[in-house]
Amino acid sequence: MVTRPITLRSILLAVALLAVVLVRPAPGQAPVYPGATWARVPSAEQAGWSEGKLKEAHAYAGTIHTAAVMIVAGGQVVDEWGDTAARFNIHSIRKSLLSALYGIHVREGQIQLSKTLADLGIDDRSPLTAVEKSATVSDLLKARSGVYHPALYETPGMATARPARGSYAPGVFWYYNNWDFNALGTIFEQATRTSIYQDFKARLAEPLEMEDFRLEDGEHFRGPESVHAAYPFRMTARDMARFGLLYARGGQWRERSIVPREWVEESTRSYSNIGEAGGYGYLWWVAPNGGPHFTSAYFKGRVYSARGAGGHHIVVVPYLDLVIVHRVNTDIRGREVTNSQFGHLMQLILDARK
Repeated sequence: MVTRPITLRSILLAVALLAVVLVRPAPGQAPVYPGATWARVPSAEQAGWSEGKLKEAHAYAGTIHTAAVMIVAGGQVVDEWGDTAARFNIHSIRKSLLSALYGIHVREGQIQLSKTLADLGIDDRSPLTAVEKSATVSDLLKARSGVYHPALYETPGMATARPARGSYAPGVFWYYNNWDFNALGTIFEQATRTSIYQDFKARLAEPLEMEDFRLEDGEHFRGPESVHAAYPFRMTARDMARFGLLYARGGQWRERSIVPREWVEESTRSYSNIGEAGGYGYLWWVAPNGGPHFTSAYFKGRVYSARGAGGHHIVVVPYLDLVIVHRVNTDIRGREVTNSQFGHLMQLILDARK
């Protein structure tokens, strides 16, 4: 029997191979999910990331208004910085959360995408026309309703860009329309006979074991412009990362289907070509064939994201089993990270993958 001496090189190689086994499950092995708290990879280098390049991302984030970042690959935290436990307003990411809840209730038969506003008795302060009432739930999910009634929680820019009433028939034209998104909230609560926040807690927060979400982190926003309330949320980066991982895994959490896999595919498919911004699905921003998803972040496969005003993002990259969450403290007036700035940060993070 021939024995070989144990060298430092062989020990280091064995440690590195063990780390790869711990970080990336072998074929047929169950994928990794967080438990009560997130697990972190033993080392970024061993997990296939450059610590030097991640430091470059840190340094750049320090020059803009980034408040927190989480990078999750293979179900574990590769890197994080900032206050990932702060409950910041998620702004329009609320819409992607609602899309997930729609998928659950479409599966259960409580919501039908082919129903029209007329079928559902949906109207507003300035009455809708018969043509406007012919818009379907599917049209609203795609932001193609053709209903250009004033809406709550829209920015001045959105209000200025809003087309004139009656200028487009339902299904014809894409416009990022808070009326559609808020009316979807009304339709959801009428159909399910519960609040969005209660349903989110029961259907998503609890199954995903979110660490921080509370019912008081959501409150309807009402006003004179419309009868359809907005539904803002406050969430932490570490809870948002769980939602992103759920979608990266096709709506599955451990061995349970939380959001139907078919809905994840359908809702993150592009139904509207919106130029440099890529495409739009059911309340998700989509880059269907890779390429740029932000102004300077290039991908080699399918990617989609939930986005909120001021620079809030959940980026889901299924082909890499990767989720990136970015937060800004938009409670402070003037705090903002532009799409261009976030795109550069996103590219630095992608470049850190070996």
